[in-house]
Amino acid sequence: MKLNLQIDEYLPLRDVVFNTLRQAIIEGEFQPGERLMEVTLANKLGVSRTPVREAIRMLELEGLVVMIPRKGAEVANITVSDLKDALEVRMAIEALSVKLACERIDDEGILELKRNNIAFKEAINSKLVPAIVKGDEAFHNTIYKASKNRKLINIAQNLREQVYRYRVEYVKDFSYHDKLIKEHDLITLAILQRDSNAAEKIMKEHIFNQEQIVIRNVTNAI
Repeated sequence: MKLNLQIDEYLPLRDVVFNTLRQAIIEGEFQPGERLMEVTLANKLGVSRTPVREAIRMLELEGLVVMIPRKGAEVANITVSDLKDALEVRMAIEALSVKLACERIDDEGILELKRNNIAFKEAINSKLVPAIVKGDEAFHNTIYKASKNRKLINIAQNLREQVYRYRVEYVKDFSYHDKLIKEHDLITLAILQRDSNAAEKIMKEHIFNQEQIVIRNVTNAI
């Protein structure tokens, strides 16, 4: 595992370490249940134990880390309850975004949507999970942007990192990739046809299918 400390002169070292570890967790560099050893992390990052200890406490407050008696800090497991909570919110946001996109998307947005849909297929063909996750994010971000609702876009961006772990989980299931491509194609077509009812329906099915995949994978891992 490689941890690259992104130094920011405007942030305390504690916050820099926190951001680095947080990103590593949500991108799957650390696995659920994996112990976070202060000394090991401090050595990898080239810092003292103090900012690592403070960063771990901050991660605990976010629910990404849990403290286990006599064992120390561990990456929090993905729970079915947390998954459902996050994806219920995401489904509502995605459904509204795609409905507004059908009504408000402009020519530039149409070109971007088509381009990102093609790029997503290329990412799927690469079989590289980080590239697929990035392509999936870009596709959905295009729809948020096309809604032209700044408040909605901000909420969606704030939720992005909270659902990142789940996004990684479902794109890791290669058996779902053909269906994932088909769903993106159907969403794209509905937006191009400005069929808000169809787009909303397909989007809800799209998020529901992802939820079922992650629930199955999480349950099997228990």
